[in-house]
Amino acid sequence: MTPLPPPGQPLRHYVSTAPFDPTTTETMSEQQKRVFLASQWKLMWWKFKRHRLALISAIILAILYAMIIIAEFLAPYNLATRNVSAIYAPPQSVRLFHEGSFVGPFVYGRTVQLNMDNLKREYKDDTKNVQKLRFFCSGDKYKFWGLIEADRHFVCPAEGGQFFLLGTDQLGRDVFSRIIYGARISLTIGLLGVSVSFILGIVIGGIAGYRGGIIDLLTQRLIEVLQSLPSIPLWLALAAIMPVTWSPLLVYFGITFILGLLDWTGLARAVRSKLLALREEDYVLAAQLMGAKGSRIIGRHLVPGFMSHLIASATISIPGMILGETALSFLGLGLRPPIVSWGVLLNEATNINVVALYPWLMLPVIPVIVVILAFNFLGDGLRDAADPYK
Repeated sequence: MTPLPPPGQPLRHYVSTAPFDPTTTETMSEQQKRVFLASQWKLMWWKFKRHRLALISAIILAILYAMIIIAEFLAPYNLATRNVSAIYAPPQSVRLFHEGSFVGPFVYGRTVQLNMDNLKREYKDDTKNVQKLRFFCSGDKYKFWGLIEADRHFVCPAEGGQFFLLGTDQLGRDVFSRIIYGARISLTIGLLGVSVSFILGIVIGGIAGYRGGIIDLLTQRLIEVLQSLPSIPLWLALAAIMPVTWSPLLVYFGITFILGLLDWTGLARAVRSKLLALREEDYVLAAQLMGAKGSRIIGRHLVPGFMSHLIASATISIPGMILGETALSFLGLGLRPPIVSWGVLLNEATNINVVALYPWLMLPVIPVIVVILAFNFLGDGLRDAADPYK
């Protein structure tokens, strides 16, 4: 070790006598290269994978959204098929063994008897009547997405038999088939509603955050007024003014627009706060000096910088959309038959006496709970993955 110089003399800097070779500088390991050279989206994916609950939720939602594409094929019955001999029939159990022998998936046939004391139909399994289920079979005819006529189903009852996995309603319609059909409406209305609020939030919040001044002031006062109004009464008021003469399709888009119109405020504030900080960056000034318009700066330079945060915020907003449609339809002010959603199905279970006798009519609430929890867990995972400080 070099000794210290006497007091009063300056310290000498250490100078290496080895020749300098720029190719022999310290190199990163393969693991370090993998991290430092990764894109923002790849880093988000690595962090998201560590959130096991969010990953499982993403898989569940992917399966559900894939199912709605082929809902007609997955449903054992057509949406409007009625079984007058099986009104308020309870769920049937799928079995594999009969009298100790493996016979494959089947259900027992049923006998029905009217109880004259409470006028309730009582169903009993006929263990002598084994009805094997058929797969990839011909059954009720339907129009795939309302365009292509077909009759293929994933599972069908035996010839002349019945198969009601989740029971039937007051008209003898299969509850399981109607839940599958209802998923198409309830799940897509959330995506479309968030798309409306996403566009409004980015445009209004982006202009307010980038321009500032009186525009920002007026936008913030408008957001505060909208957020101070109670959501459900406002939904009810806007849904009640829709003409009763509208077709079910127009009602569907009307409900979607109402939900999106009232949900953009939170996203707009998030965009505004981000743009207030980013508009002072040097690359924004460089774009302005090059003559770029404000819309181009917002759309091409500012918004992509925090798009991951916007996606996480939008994901968390989808459950509110689904719950809003379910609440409106449950109260009779949303979607109306022949359109079927989970809220419409729950509207048929508003009578407590009917629910007490036929509790399986409340089963449509289970997919609602599963989807809401899955979206919340997914949103939490995306938000943590998009946070650079975690």
